[in-house]
Amino acid sequence: MNRTMAFGVAGLACAMMTLGSVQPATAEAKHRYGDVQKALTALAKNSGIVGAVGGLYVDGKKVDGGTTGSRLLGGKGGKIPENARYRIGSQGKYMTALVALQLVEEGKLGLDDKLSEVLPIVAEQDLVELAGEITVRHLVQQTSGIPNGHLDIFDFTTYYSPADLVKKTRDLPRTGEPGEKYHYSNTNFILLGMIIEEITGNPSTEEFERRIFVPLKMTRTYGTTKPPEGIKGPHGHGYARDGEGKLRDMDRLNASYGAGTGGVVSTARDMSRFFSAFEKDKLLPDDLQQVWEGTPPGKPEGPPPAERICGNKPPMRVVGGAAAGFNAMTFSTYDGRVQFAVSTTLSTDPHAPNAIIQQAAEAVLCPKQ
Repeated sequence: MNRTMAFGVAGLACAMMTLGSVQPATAEAKHRYGDVQKALTALAKNSGIVGAVGGLYVDGKKVDGGTTGSRLLGGKGGKIPENARYRIGSQGKYMTALVALQLVEEGKLGLDDKLSEVLPIVAEQDLVELAGEITVRHLVQQTSGIPNGHLDIFDFTTYYSPADLVKKTRDLPRTGEPGEKYHYSNTNFILLGMIIEEITGNPSTEEFERRIFVPLKMTRTYGTTKPPEGIKGPHGHGYARDGEGKLRDMDRLNASYGAGTGGVVSTARDMSRFFSAFEKDKLLPDDLQQVWEGTPPGKPEGPPPAERICGNKPPMRVVGGAAAGFNAMTFSTYDGRVQFAVSTTLSTDPHAPNAIIQQAAEAVLCPKQ
């Protein structure tokens, strides 16, 4: 079995990046929602699901929630608390981009600033090819051409600095010229995290706390930085098979993998608060939000409306993050009124449950009459 995974925490790139162009619609005032517990119970009947927690929020208030499966493999460890924390994976890219763009809004960073100028270490140590041509805009929109990188998923203890991670990609083939085409690469966000630290003098996790978690009252959310820092409090454990086919507990997932996304650990409530604020344009002015939401050349198109969740009625943003042992997704209407956040812990490939998680979301957000 492949023992590596992408730097950052491997995300649901298409779900995360391609649905941003759908126009918002107003949520119905008296919409009927499905039973969260029932939907999660059905979800947990699928092979490879160890446990799941989820919550439905409307206008900032919890409408329903549920928990299913167990904290540990084989029904052990008892239930996962409904308010348990979980890793959000590449959903944290929204936060990294947000903080970088806030620095642009404050005049401390320019979208057309060159990487070699705003982050001199990449030129001094020759960490990135064409660093004098790559801009902040290219990093945010994933058009830098910088390749993705991988580490051993079972290395739970070695600390890799962001610069170490970037250096590991230096000799890999580029994916294109700067600005030429979209290519999903966690390395872009590792570099954005480094830029945030360079400009503010603080780790990106501290800027997340100051700019996002505290203002939005995301009281149970935090960022991990170095191994073996993990998830606080009772929570679900996920598993992956090693080279001998044995399932291994991935709870100690190396925090280095979260570089560029803050390695954020959160809850359904807190992720609902984040995406509600994001959709209501409370975090960025429109012009900068469009930089993040834009569709650069080569960016995958979303599915046709009829094939989107709930048949696109109402349109929703679907944002996910996945890595060995977990898959976490947040579904949010574009007016910011409704969110369904769900975390699944797994004993299978982290992207395998995408379709059944969407089925659970549809059972909650647009149940059949």
